[in-house]
Amino acid sequence: MRRAILLLFASVGLALVLLPQPASAAPAPGPVEVAPAVAGPPLHELALSVPRAPKPPTPPAKPSINLNIDNTRPDGSKPATSLVIMLGLTVLSVAPALLLLCTSFTKIFMVLGITRNALGLNSMPPNQVLAGLALFLTLFIMGPTVSAMNQQGVQPYLKGDKTQTQAFHDGVAPLRDFMWKTTRTDEVALLIKLSGQKPPKNKDDVELTTLIPAFVLSELRAAFIIGFVIFIPFLLIDMVVAASLMSLGMMMLPPVTVSMPFKLLLFVIVNGWGLILTALVASYR
Repeated sequence: MRRAILLLFASVGLALVLLPQPASAAPAPGPVEVAPAVAGPPLHELALSVPRAPKPPTPPAKPSINLNIDNTRPDGSKPATSLVIMLGLTVLSVAPALLLLCTSFTKIFMVLGITRNALGLNSMPPNQVLAGLALFLTLFIMGPTVSAMNQQGVQPYLKGDKTQTQAFHDGVAPLRDFMWKTTRTDEVALLIKLSGQKPPKNKDDVELTTLIPAFVLSELRAAFIIGFVIFIPFLLIDMVVAASLMSLGMMMLPPVTVSMPFKLLLFVIVNGWGLILTALVASYR
């Protein structure tokens, strides 16, 4: 009996030990601790960091060229650089025509060519040498005229002191005076008659379209006259040599072959190139 009671108490104690313990009660809630806030970037920086939609491309500006005035001057009287460049290219494009028709180049080149033919030389000196000599001699003769045109027309226009019309009228005046010195009145009257214009009151009323052809005709006439004078002594040498060969019975020998050394000798002795150049320069003084 006593054993049974002990076994009962032992089994009850073992059962209490093996049963799960109940969860402990949660502690009462207390005040919540808030972590201190971390300092961040300002609001305007946050707004800038936000990605935005791309802006559409702006259309390119239209190019513009100022041909009338220079914006660097308050009065706007100085010509623009673009206009000066355009005028310079225009002058360069018509420079060969101006050189042939408005200067002494044509007359000098023709006289040098006639002299070469009078000597009986077909290609010596070559055309390049004659053209180069005529060009530099033209620059020597036209130097004062070109300087006057630059001082009276080009420089005042570039500085803004004169308009285009005034600069052209004053700049072309020295060239007109140069052409009038060697232009014959008969050629001017002929061209005025052919054009049907009224007779001008004075030489300043003669247009350039009439004066330039008259100047060219006068230059051609003077070149032929000088060429005739140059040909006469060489023609006499040819005639003397031809008569001598016929008297000797040497008809098969060309007279030009024999007379050429004598013509060259005469031309060198009398300093022919110096005489010709002196006569050409003196014709414009």
